[in-house]
Amino acid sequence: MAVDAACTDEGFTSAGAARVLRAACRAAGLDDKGAELLRFGENALFRLASASVVARIARGEEWLSTARKEVAVARWLADEGFSAARIVEDVEQPLLIDGHPVTFWHLIVEGDRKATYGELGGILRDLHSLTVPASLDLPSFDPFGKQELRIDKAVIPEDDRAFLRKRWRDLRDKYSELRFESPMGPVHGDAHVQNLMVDDQGRVVLIDFEAFCFDHPEWDLMVTAVEHHSLGWQSDAQYGDFVSAYGRDLYDWHGYETLRGLQEFGMTTWLMQNVRENEETAAEYRRRIAGLRDDQGPRDWRPW
Repeated sequence: MAVDAACTDEGFTSAGAARVLRAACRAAGLDDKGAELLRFGENALFRLASASVVARIARGEEWLSTARKEVAVARWLADEGFSAARIVEDVEQPLLIDGHPVTFWHLIVEGDRKATYGELGGILRDLHSLTVPASLDLPSFDPFGKQELRIDKAVIPEDDRAFLRKRWRDLRDKYSELRFESPMGPVHGDAHVQNLMVDDQGRVVLIDFEAFCFDHPEWDLMVTAVEHHSLGWQSDAQYGDFVSAYGRDLYDWHGYETLRGLQEFGMTTWLMQNVRENEETAAEYRRRIAGLRDDQGPRDWRPW
């Protein structure tokens, strides 16, 4: 369903996303008054005050097929009884508002703790063991799909843009030589611990199906492996819990360094989309691009 809202030339900003939210709520019969911006990253996430609902607003119409996939994946996981985010079933999904796909999700009321890395390893093991039905058409994992668009649109220095385009080409060459030995299956595609929530009943819930695909499980394992071995974001004990729960350490695999390069590149281009939001984001982008320019140097990146 497409609805026209007041168009803006300022690009995708938190203020522009709020205007899209108002139009989307009107179209869905929901009240946007008092809505709270929870996160502004790849998407804008708003919590409605009037209902236990979270609205997810994508950056542009080019993500409409992705939003449709997210809805389909959520319905499949619900049918499987898998502990995952649930869409609001009595609202047409997704809406298209002023070129922005919008979906509505049931609010997950968080408990008093965060998910552990052992729980992440366990839920990925369970996810990878599922059989995808023939009716669910999932793409392959594409580590390059968003990157060129991000590089073209980002407000960054031109020498950064030139560097990133060259790095993008180099990574494509390395990726073409990568060989997997594991069987293909359902893959989350962005499997960091922040995409797990623990609700007020103590259940661990998987969220964010934007990158969900049918491919090799290494794409999910690379996230935590890179965060630990390259960035030092987890202790040895935390990473050990992840490996024990899943049953594999990707660091021992011959393709780790290629996946490390792809993961760090994606982490940098994801952040650079929002450098205009505040100086803190811009400063973190500068840290990350400096790290990419020195492959062997230490990574002082901060979790975002």
